[in-house]
Amino acid sequence: MAKGTTVYKNILVIEDNHAILDVITLILQSEAYKVTGLNKSADMLANIRESEPDLVILDIMLPDADGRELLKQLRSDETTAHIPVLLISARYTEENVEHGEYKPNGFLAKPFDIDDLLDRIEGILAGKTY
Repeated sequence: MAKGTTVYKNILVIEDNHAILDVITLILQSEAYKVTGLNKSADMLANIRESEPDLVILDIMLPDADGRELLKQLRSDETTAHIPVLLISARYTEENVEHGEYKPNGFLAKPFDIDDLLDRIEGILAGKTY
């Protein structure tokens, strides 16, 4: 990579709560991430194929889908199986999220600390699992 060249990591956030989506977007943009936000799952696969995100932050409880089923869908498709996924939820905890054979790269309970969110994202992008 040429000196001075910046590589922006592309993150897709799927969160139905507009306030939380806005906060996550602002935080990540302030850390120089490129962020796309969706408030429902309907456009998820088309968006992933178009934007090729480096990470998907996925709420478990969406009005039109269960984030765990969306994770299964991503992991089952060879074109998206490699994309790291961070599940977030206000209702579930890490202990009671049923991962099955399709495991996320991390889980974060809401409300979350901004530093915890950023640490998880950086770790997952570096190849760690939480």
